[in-house]
Amino acid sequence: MKNHVRDLRMQYGLSQDALAEKVGVSRQTIISLEKGKYNPSIMLAFKLARVFRCQIEDLFIYEEENT
Repeated sequence: MKNHVRDLRMQYGLSQDALAEKVGVSRQTIISLEKGKYNPSIMLAFKLARVFRCQIEDLFIYEEENT
């Protein structure tokens, strides 16, 4: 899933470690999220949205799968 985590993290001047600590995950989780290799739980998505003061829909880009 594509997202704006890296852009917002940099805009807020946060390191990957600092963001990970704020939302209670490992730095590796933040790295995977930023690379689009990890889809967050709904709880993590809400925590990230709260940190960045935005809606979840502003943070993550849902792309429907072709079936």
